[in-house]
Amino acid sequence: MKKLSARRRHPLAAVVVLLLALAATGGLYAAFAPAGKAQADETAQSLAIEEGKKLYAVGCSSCHGTGGQGGSDGPSLVGVGSAAVDFQVGTGRMPAQQPGAQVPKKRKIYSQAEIDQLAAYVASLGAGPITPTEEQYDPKGADIAKGGDLFRTNCAQCHNFTGEGGALTNGKYAPSLEDVSPKHLYEAMQTGPQNMPSFPDTTLPEQQKKDIIAYVKTVNGEETETPGGFALGGLGPVSEGLFGWIFGLGSLIAVAVWVAAHTAKAKKS
Repeated sequence: MKKLSARRRHPLAAVVVLLLALAATGGLYAAFAPAGKAQADETAQSLAIEEGKKLYAVGCSSCHGTGGQGGSDGPSLVGVGSAAVDFQVGTGRMPAQQPGAQVPKKRKIYSQAEIDQLAAYVASLGAGPITPTEEQYDPKGADIAKGGDLFRTNCAQCHNFTGEGGALTNGKYAPSLEDVSPKHLYEAMQTGPQNMPSFPDTTLPEQQKKDIIAYVKTVNGEETETPGGFALGGLGPVSEGLFGWIFGLGSLIAVAVWVAAHTAKAKKS
């Protein structure tokens, strides 16, 4: 009888076994589920890179080389990152129609999905600035006044005070920022396209980029009024004074000449 009682299981043994089984199941899920998700993400990224490589071979390789190494007609794309591709292709600047001092903005020919695939392939060639998320470039809640100070300090020399654009040297120019999306404004600051210097987060932190975007979108918004009448490109008092001097004084001289001529005729008669 003592041997039988010794072999009899404790009443809580079944509960312990059940808990151990549940723990083992949870451990297996924790071990394999994230790995499965990571593997799925890696597979999707690989597919995007593969599709992007096909698009690149057709539309980009003739200028930038078959492996993005660059050539006589286009710079190397190794290390430019996905943000540069999203900006250049998303604004229609690439593929370029013809070489020149500067590639202008035009209607884009790729869908956003295709742009993402091209960006994934170019990003795989070397690390570079990553395409920003909406949270990074959304100007909601940004400091517009501070953005104006930052813009006048870092951007107005080329784009002028309100982002209307301006001429540079050797046929180059700073484009107007009037219809540029917040995403592309952020990417331009990230990557420094064409003649523009780049402003990485070490130079211009993310919040300051958002402040600048908020300022640009505000001064060029439809609700923004110009109390002085004609904006004259927003170039400031120099252009306004020159306009007043040439046209205002010119008009006064023309009126004076007309009055003098008619007075002389009246005396003769």
